[in-house]
Amino acid sequence: MFKDANESRADGICNSASRARRSPSGSNDRQPVRSSVGFVGLGHMGIVMAANLQAGGYRVTAYVRRAQHMSKLATLGLKPTMDIADLFDCEFVITMLPDDAALREAVFGRPGSGANGLAAGLMPGAMHLSMSTISTITASDLASEHARCGQGYVAAPVFGNPDAAKARELFIIAAGTPTDVERCQPILDVLGQRTFLVGTAPATANLIKLAGNVMTAATLEILGEVVALVRKRGFDPNQLLEILTGTMFGGRAHKIYGDKIGGQHYASSGFVFPLALKDVRLALAEAEAAGVPMPSVSVVRDRLVTGIARGYSELDWSALGLLAAEEAGLSLESAKG
Repeated sequence: MFKDANESRADGICNSASRARRSPSGSNDRQPVRSSVGFVGLGHMGIVMAANLQAGGYRVTAYVRRAQHMSKLATLGLKPTMDIADLFDCEFVITMLPDDAALREAVFGRPGSGANGLAAGLMPGAMHLSMSTISTITASDLASEHARCGQGYVAAPVFGNPDAAKARELFIIAAGTPTDVERCQPILDVLGQRTFLVGTAPATANLIKLAGNVMTAATLEILGEVVALVRKRGFDPNQLLEILTGTMFGGRAHKIYGDKIGGQHYASSGFVFPLALKDVRLALAEAEAAGVPMPSVSVVRDRLVTGIARGYSELDWSALGLLAAEEAGLSLESAKG
């Protein structure tokens, strides 16, 4: 499906990394520090994942860009830093960033800053475990760059919310060379309840993640519409959801988000509208490139845009149910949870 970017491994090395790591005799005598993990992306998901790794016996160095986050990370047993170069000796670096731009900056460095990103800074043999939801193009580009620098790259996006991350119940979609994935497996076992292996091309894992996210978004849209229907007709939406999830619609998305929509609990702490819109747009770009119409996903994109325009950027994407209720002329006393 996708070209395996790791086929180019050892075709060349990163010049800046090579000069920094070689002794005057020309030998490369430094190695990554075993069981050390760098973590980039300490949001709602990342912070609990990093804490779980620390509790699981790994030495975790957490990179942040704002000083006010340092003390919180330290109380969790993490080693906080505002210098990404402090991650360069790590055996593994995990990224859990919100979008392609943030991840590219972490890997390639910020333009004009003069500072190395992960690709130029990590040692040969180090591993980048990318757990962000990103485009397949970015996944392939990063895999190629790490391969050029003699480093490993595994894509491992996850299904699950911060509560699932805290409970180590994430579902992980992993792709990379078998050797690289095998090296990462102990880390994945600490973070999640099951890992699905989907091949050697990292982009495959990200395509699957995008497909799953837009299926969830479309599910939330239809849940919101049917809940609005029965509520307007005077029927108890929670009874409806009990019937639906106890019969034909017993999946996790229907149960977890059905409860939120039925109870009108849309407060932030979950997957907010702008992040959902980002993933929907990425999926539609993949579909357009492949010549695959996705009309239902296009509707969801427009609904998310509407929600953001109405000021719902800080709400969980289950607030698609709020939009459906509003358009049905319903007045919700606890509309924003």
